[in-house]
Amino acid sequence: MMKVTVLAALVGSAAAFAPAQQAPASTALGVTAAQKEFFGITSMDFSKSLGVQPPLGFFDPLGLLTDGDEETFDDLREKEIKHGRVAMLAVTGYLTTAAGIRFPGAEDIPAGLSSWQALLDTKDGMNVLMQMGAFFVVAEIVNRDAHWLDNKAEFVGDYRNGALDFGWDKLSDASKMNKRAIELNQGRAAMMGIWGLVTHEIMGVSILPGGLIPGQ
Repeated sequence: MMKVTVLAALVGSAAAFAPAQQAPASTALGVTAAQKEFFGITSMDFSKSLGVQPPLGFFDPLGLLTDGDEETFDDLREKEIKHGRVAMLAVTGYLTTAAGIRFPGAEDIPAGLSSWQALLDTKDGMNVLMQMGAFFVVAEIVNRDAHWLDNKAEFVGDYRNGALDFGWDKLSDASKMNKRAIELNQGRAAMMGIWGLVTHEIMGVSILPGGLIPGQ
């Protein structure tokens, strides 16, 4: 079972680093008759959606889209994007603290999962946790489509709300699709990455340079 899990993780990671497609017409592999039968697809065809790409093509092993509509797909895509963005931050933070980099005053806080208990053990640590909680609340409020504004999101996961751009509106449609595919791929890789980092830390097996195991 462990070998199957590891193999699935490797396949997922490989898919995440596959070259991004450039345009909607070429971002997908068509759903084959075998896939339709295996996954029980009877509703809308999402095989040409952004993110459907080699080597897995259309991949829905839990059948979440078997009877799904566009609203269901958009809801799942938004969750995927959100979890991917959080995972990218998690991997960055995990590796940064594992490398020994700390904010001033937090030099004694260990890396990895041990940091949580270390923060709970001190008053300053509790203050840090409360600040983190406040940040999570604000981030959850800000990072969503503001329906009350006279603004329409360009795509699922577009939380600019007419206030941020950074040159996005100057890009061609092909470049936008490419960058959105890159974000999806990096988010998928990061979700697998943080899962692997935490799992190996719990197992006491290092996958970091120098045999480092955070918190130990």
